[in-house]
Amino acid sequence: MHAQTLRQYDRLGLVVPKRSGGGGRRYSARDVAQLREVQWLSQEEGVSLAGIRRILDLESHVSALEARLADALSEVEQLRPQALYGHRVFAAGLRGDVVAMPPGQRPRAARSTSQALVVWRPDAPR
Repeated sequence: MHAQTLRQYDRLGLVVPKRSGGGGRRYSARDVAQLREVQWLSQEEGVSLAGIRRILDLESHVSALEARLADALSEVEQLRPQALYGHRVFAAGLRGDVVAMPPGQRPRAARSTSQALVVWRPDAPR
């Protein structure tokens, strides 16, 4: 790959290599694989550089979502035994949110911290 092509890819943010103390580019194995993918998309598939940037951004986004999904699935599997045996009951919390409670218990009632006083006189004119 030509040095000018590498500079252009770096300038466009398609591949961002590490820098040496003197400012030279240092490409990791991951960078090289990404350079090959960019080159293949550009030369073989005819995708524009803007299109390649969008593809790489979407691939990165998908990878992040897959990692979050894997974490969520792992958490679900850890909590599944508790849910299967009825150890949790759900109730409306004080702020209207859903909270897990042990069976037979309710969320504590909110205590009013207001010092306001309301005076009502049934015979007062309206």
